[in-house]
Amino acid sequence: MSNTKVVKDLMIDVFEFPHIPYWFSIRQAIGIIKKSLLTKEKCLQPMAVLVFDEKYNLVGTVSLKDILRGLEPRFLKTTTKAQGHVGDDSGLSLLWDTMFSKESKEMAEKPIGDVMTPAKSFVTPEDPITKAAYLMVHNDLALLPVLENNKKFVGLVRMIEVFDELSNTILEGRG
Repeated sequence: MSNTKVVKDLMIDVFEFPHIPYWFSIRQAIGIIKKSLLTKEKCLQPMAVLVFDEKYNLVGTVSLKDILRGLEPRFLKTTTKAQGHVGDDSGLSLLWDTMFSKESKEMAEKPIGDVMTPAKSFVTPEDPITKAAYLMVHNDLALLPVLENNKKFVGLVRMIEVFDELSNTILEGRG
């Protein structure tokens, strides 16, 4: 039954997941992602990398979406925000296409800390997986850090394992 399962039952050890320091450039992060996440032998889901500070404290995660957002030309960010949701983005995407090679290569030199998603929510190894599910859903997270004693980062729990465990409980309950 899922309510007896706790986070440590699903947790992945911190060293089993790709990680980089916050000062790496977006370009360097792309290299790490291509080597560690996008290989046929080991395609980790979700496609994100952990980001650490100089004392090896977790400061955030960076996903493929974060990187692509970081490479977006600056003027498109202000245009899109000013217009709100744009019904036909074909003109903007064509404009991005023509600007991509020049400006995006410059943007790729920014530190990954500028585009990462900061780590703000966490669970402990003894927390129920339902707490992890709640935090993930309400904070739009695919990865959730696991901290011992509210400070030592020991691992992470992924949405896929939480979903698998909770969905198994639902399916087992069918008659």
